[in-house]
Amino acid sequence: MSRTMIDIHVLQTVPPSNLNRDDTESPKTAVYGGVRRSRVSSQAWKRATRVDFESHLDSSELGTRTKRVVEWLAEEITAQAPELESRATELATETIKAVGIEVKAPEKETSPQSGYLLFLSRRQIQNLAGAAIEAAETDDVRKALKEAKVKDLADREHSVDIALFGRMVADQADINVDAAAQVAHAISVHPVETEFDYYTAVDDRNQDHETGAGMIGTVEFNSSTLYRYATIDVNRLADNLGDTTAVRRAVEAFLESFVRSMPSGKQNTFANRTLPEAVVVLARDSQPINLVGAFENPVREPVHSGRVKRAADALLEEAQEIERAYGEQPIDSWVTRVGEDTASLDELGSNVSLTEMVTQLGELVGTRAEERS
Repeated sequence: MSRTMIDIHVLQTVPPSNLNRDDTESPKTAVYGGVRRSRVSSQAWKRATRVDFESHLDSSELGTRTKRVVEWLAEEITAQAPELESRATELATETIKAVGIEVKAPEKETSPQSGYLLFLSRRQIQNLAGAAIEAAETDDVRKALKEAKVKDLADREHSVDIALFGRMVADQADINVDAAAQVAHAISVHPVETEFDYYTAVDDRNQDHETGAGMIGTVEFNSSTLYRYATIDVNRLADNLGDTTAVRRAVEAFLESFVRSMPSGKQNTFANRTLPEAVVVLARDSQPINLVGAFENPVREPVHSGRVKRAADALLEEAQEIERAYGEQPIDSWVTRVGEDTASLDELGSNVSLTEMVTQLGELVGTRAEERS
């Protein structure tokens, strides 16, 4: 099959909030088009998407990113072979070392840890545990683990999230996984100014004659209409997963979770959870195309309407101009939207519900993945 790229474009308005803050607790921002915009980092939304996967995928299809990989593997060894519980940590340590990962002696922790976060799938941990159990029956555990080629066990049967978001292993670059999904930093389609909420808290046990606050503080926030973008290289995803059914499930889960998820920063303070005003999915066979250029000239809301209509119109115009100038025609497209302000986007694809969008995209991806296999 030719290439299959899935571009996901989202317009989403959030009220006063601090979704993603920097080291000074301020909402993250970026200058684009000569003005300061609200920004939510790609890492924040990828994390939110991964967490939301738990609502759509079985835990066996997901991975874990942790420094406590020895502890995790020791638990799996014990689960598979309870008689090895007393040796589980030792066997897990030797197995991780045999993969080529450096582990550090425990300090406050009860088990050695890797020097950095290591991303492994549930199946990979199970397979490594199986190799460790077999090695435990030999006189030379290290030799047995080497002969079992445990590094190979850590480099196949990737989970959906590893296949989508990739994996970097500093000690062993040959088991890195190239990400099939790319996520852009979300930015507001308009200029923003950071504001401050001054708050006080009263001590509930104060007496009537006692005045003043028990605590005083400030919280920074802004509100914005965000343009969010992500793309999936279906060919690379197929290479990472090696199974057409898994590829379809991964794409469907990613679309659903990317659209519905939201970073949890200051959620209890602002109750800012919203759903997008518009989602546009364009399936391409050439290259991914980020349409952020639609907002290089910042949206200025008119007196009698908000930003969403102008943002939707600008997105439509940018997509059509890209198609005209470069001959970039999507192989299929869908639009899920709310309200009349986004009606112009129907020109970009079939107007469907999110459920229908997920299903129809999955069918397209499944068909093209089978043609490739």
